[in-house]
Amino acid sequence: MRTIILQSILLSFVLFISCSQKPSGAQTPNIIIILADDMGYGDLACYGNVAFDTPHLEKMASNGLLFTDFHSNSSVCSPTRAALLSGQYQQRVGIEGVVQANKFRHTGLNQDTYTIAQYLKSLNYSTAIIGKWHLGYDTAYSPLNFGFDYFKGFVSGNVDYHSHIDGEGIYDWWEQKSTIVEPGYSTDLITENSVKFILKNKEQPFFLYVAHEAPHFPFQGRDDPPDRTIGGSFPMHGSTTDVESTYRKMIQALDDGVGAIMSTLEEIELIENTIVFFLSDNGALEKVGSNAPFSGYKSGLWEGGHRVPAMVYWKERITPGISDEALMTMDLFPTLVSITGGDLPKGVQLDGVDFSSVLFDGKKLEDRNLFWRFKGDRAVRRGPWKLLVEGDSTYLFNLVDDPNEQLNLVHKSVMADSLSQLLLIWESEMDEHALNTY
Repeated sequence: MRTIILQSILLSFVLFISCSQKPSGAQTPNIIIILADDMGYGDLACYGNVAFDTPHLEKMASNGLLFTDFHSNSSVCSPTRAALLSGQYQQRVGIEGVVQANKFRHTGLNQDTYTIAQYLKSLNYSTAIIGKWHLGYDTAYSPLNFGFDYFKGFVSGNVDYHSHIDGEGIYDWWEQKSTIVEPGYSTDLITENSVKFILKNKEQPFFLYVAHEAPHFPFQGRDDPPDRTIGGSFPMHGSTTDVESTYRKMIQALDDGVGAIMSTLEEIELIENTIVFFLSDNGALEKVGSNAPFSGYKSGLWEGGHRVPAMVYWKERITPGISDEALMTMDLFPTLVSITGGDLPKGVQLDGVDFSSVLFDGKKLEDRNLFWRFKGDRAVRRGPWKLLVEGDSTYLFNLVDDPNEQLNLVHKSVMADSLSQLLLIWESEMDEHALNTY
């Protein structure tokens, strides 16, 4: 009898200990962020586009959590990437606009910026970026100086998909801090190298930032010829005469890459311990991609410029569904801090918010103020209300009633004055930082 009692006590103790601890995978999941370049909200079937064949992203959307109110921090490339890595408004880290190849080859992300890669590295993650950097051309601004163990890809805003030459006629394909020759279609190379990194690091936690070039120009499919030569002249957007068909093929190649990554995780039995985010860095380019049903395009602050496709998948951890929470790129960093349970260094503060309660519990976030600014245009949002200042014009929209931004209520609502004051305060705070208004 005494033996049975002792066994019961021991069993109760073991159960208490096991139940009071998180599952081993909960604290150190592998993390993959896949970032499309210039993909519009309406470019995928899960957002209403029936013309493109993207089965792998459709599968991820149906089996994961799809966001309908996710926003890039900017309507152009570099600032959104700076916000993603820093968890802050991009102005704080010196990147308000595009780091252009023809003007800013010797500047980049503020060198004291603390990044999500540095945070995860402190938790013994292996870290890599495969693809587009676009936060500094000089090796002083290499990803390796911002917490990444490994980098393969390009540092400019775009390269020829085949010859890997940037818009200034300079060769731009790197491994670590040196250029290398690696023949192939850039979308497929990004996928292949991402898979290699996963396989190499399958025995340890890893953070992989897959920064695709597609579907950014030049518009080139797998079978198209290279256009750019070193030091030569060439059409910046590519030589194809059928942009619509080529654009579709470029997105489908990216979708193939998503499928290859997910299949690899399945094959090596890491799918249950890997959280995968997919999103775009801004809206689609005018007259090329689709931002339907929203107005506006890349580089503008209408919804189509910064409301982007986004989804997340974590097998058996995140319940499939659709979320209408208003989120931003900079929210990924604090959310991953919450998921991994680590601590930020003293003095590091993030502008983004932790939305892990949305992912795992389906909770609603409290209303907050969201801000955008690019080339003098600026916008602020709180709840359903958005104030947009474009040149000499000011607009106020209720995005719940008017997601297309057709009905200007600026003279009919007291919200305009309130939002204007919030915008002034935010701009004053951002202007205290040294800005690179590229």
